[in-house]
Amino acid sequence: MHEIGVAFQMVFDPYNLWVMFAASLFGLFVGAVPGLTATMATALLVPVTFFMAPIPAIAAIVSATAMAIFAGDVPGCLLRMPGTPASAAYTDEAYAMTRKGQTELALGAGLVFSAIGGLFGTAVLIVSAPALADFALRFSSFEYFWLVLLGLSCAIVITAERPLKGMVSLLLGLLVASVGLGNPAGFPRFTFGSVELMGGIGLIPMMIGMFAVSEIIRFAVDTSPELQLVDQPIRNVFKGMWDLTKRYPVQILRGNVVGTLVGALPGAGADIAAWMSYAISKKFSKEPEKFGTGHVEGIVESGSANNSALAGAWIPALVFGIPGDSITAIVIGVLYMKNMNPGPILFTQNPQNIYAVYLLFIVANLLMIPLGWFCIKAAKQILRVPRNVLMPVILLFCIVGTFAINNTAFDIGVMLVAGLIAYVLEENGYPSAPAILGVVLGGMLEENFISSMIKSDGSLLGFFTRPIAATLGVLTLSAWFLPPMVRRLRSIAGA
Repeated sequence: MHEIGVAFQMVFDPYNLWVMFAASLFGLFVGAVPGLTATMATALLVPVTFFMAPIPAIAAIVSATAMAIFAGDVPGCLLRMPGTPASAAYTDEAYAMTRKGQTELALGAGLVFSAIGGLFGTAVLIVSAPALADFALRFSSFEYFWLVLLGLSCAIVITAERPLKGMVSLLLGLLVASVGLGNPAGFPRFTFGSVELMGGIGLIPMMIGMFAVSEIIRFAVDTSPELQLVDQPIRNVFKGMWDLTKRYPVQILRGNVVGTLVGALPGAGADIAAWMSYAISKKFSKEPEKFGTGHVEGIVESGSANNSALAGAWIPALVFGIPGDSITAIVIGVLYMKNMNPGPILFTQNPQNIYAVYLLFIVANLLMIPLGWFCIKAAKQILRVPRNVLMPVILLFCIVGTFAINNTAFDIGVMLVAGLIAYVLEENGYPSAPAILGVVLGGMLEENFISSMIKSDGSLLGFFTRPIAATLGVLTLSAWFLPPMVRRLRSIAGA
């Protein structure tokens, strides 16, 4: 109980509440501007959190990302331009409702059920994370090796329509992770005589480049005309929400569950959760013919999923140090920077910090209701900010923030190169999530592999001698070999 009391004091400290409020407004602004993603909001916040204590730093990220995921619905509804990828799944549905004069219903559903989804995901995080942490205490290097490998494999299978492109992206991330002296042998790899590269390629400058600079480049080369804002009065967005709750309880629960589970899968995240939930909603709907014509059912279910996925992604991040999405990939870097190293020890040595994280999620999702209403009211002014003014300002913040981390111009170069590479990859259909996971988990994969090989005296059979390791190994190998075998059997059966 003492730890819970300490957590309440940390979260409800006036400074921390002010940080949450400011970060929430920032997240709402970033989410409401098309092209500025929740991951970009996180990347831009990292240099600011560098000067904060651990709990305010995490509070800023949790608040900003929760708000940004919701706020992406606003331009999708009014402009047919999703503010974040998580809103893209039901943008056409929301815009069709706007064309039918149902703007308030579409935006209200997005706001209310996003908050409910976030609270559901938080409840699952509170219940499952400690149990998983107790389980993880039994893990040795063998189990961690298979767990990391399984996470990387899932990222390829889930996020890539073409697994080969996902594999190329993953290998690129693993290559970046291998640069420098940070390997079990302490041997300088791929440094080319550069002193700066001895310490490896910084995760935070690279993240800022991949998620902020790449969007700036995309805007710079975009020649498509601006879409016209649908000008409709927005009054009471909460009207009719109780009726929707009574009409679609199964859809709400299903969206929450799917969002949390998908969020917990490495490399998936809120955007994939939203697409999957929208597809499931249409598949099991009693009125599938109405989807695409302005039907609120899909918004209710996928809107619940995208915010529940945020909390779900923190489960593997906190317990195993394996990011559930690109946002938690950045968060893991912040946790290490604040000496809150993720893993089961965090739950036993610093339980007050874990309780504080739970509370932060609850407060952020409750704050979403009033601040989201304010964002909807102010949406037309936010969407009128000229992007040719906004983007140079964001680039300036990226450069200053990246330089401030280590006070070196080399990090700015890393940021710019990473942004250019990310832009080229995404324009050619290569997903960025596997590359990010490769960078974050590459060191852990190599370290646990070497440790395991030493323990087993060089025998690969040692990876299957422990029950949990053997189970994870079978699951990983199944993820590799079952899909091609199934495709092969189907082709034989079809012939």
